Amino acid sequence: MAIELNIADQFAHLHLNRPKALNALSFEILGQLDAALGKIEDAIEAGQVRGVFVTGEGEKSFCAGADITELMGRTLTQEHEGARFGQSVFDRLAALRVPSVAVIHGYAFGGGLELALACTFRVATAGAKMGLPELKLGLIPGYGGTQRLPRVIGQDRALDMILSARTVDATEAERIGLVTRVVDSKDPAAVGREFLKPYLKHGLIALDMAKQAILRGMQTTLAEGLRIERDCSTLAFRSGDATEGMTAFLEKRPPVFKDQ
Repeated sequence: MAIELNIADQFAHLHLNRPKALNALSFEILGQLDAALGKIEDAIEAGQVRGVFVTGEGEKSFCAGADITELMGRTLTQEHEGARFGQSVFDRLAALRVPSVAVIHGYAFGGGLELALACTFRVATAGAKMGLPELKLGLIPGYGGTQRLPRVIGQDRALDMILSARTVDATEAERIGLVTRVVDSKDPAAVGREFLKPYLKHGLIALDMAKQAILRGMQTTLAEGLRIERDCSTLAFRSGDATEGMTAFLEKRPPVFKDQ
């Protein structure tokens, strides 16, 4: 399997293991990723997972993008369906109730960067390179890049990256907000675990409500976003975890959240 999934210690580790192809995303691999995300969703609901991190095999590449050899000779209908499927898989990753982080070690181009953009966070190792180079092939990003990148780094910077098809290094990626931080490490899995640790102590309901308020609010007006925040904060307040959290605060002890 080119997509490996390991669930342990409240983490789900998605690992792209196709190093000879620089971990490129074939349609078969997208299907494997979709199936793995279904298992992660079940593990989250069972209380076994509170954080997800994504890594790529090898020193050269996190994920070099789509498998170009598969795209030749496809009909318009096939290409449209392929884009729809790729977007649906990445939407599934973006919609997970727990935080996710892509640890970009090496190249993250095209669909590889779009995969990372579907995560809640992105962390890069010092030698990472990122870009959406589709215009060099007479194409445009099709797995969410034209929509998620502007929401992460702003419209002007996204236009620059996509229309120039240029590559950014880890330093620039951190400066423009494409990655949360740059780390000096050659162990992406360890980076993923360490990055997600601060989130594991929180209850799933509050994590989900906060994430939903931010992400849904960013896609609408301020007034509508404030309404979404009111609704999400009220739902969180009605949970047993909220009662436990406030009680623990008053009793000066750590809370014990039960995701209820």
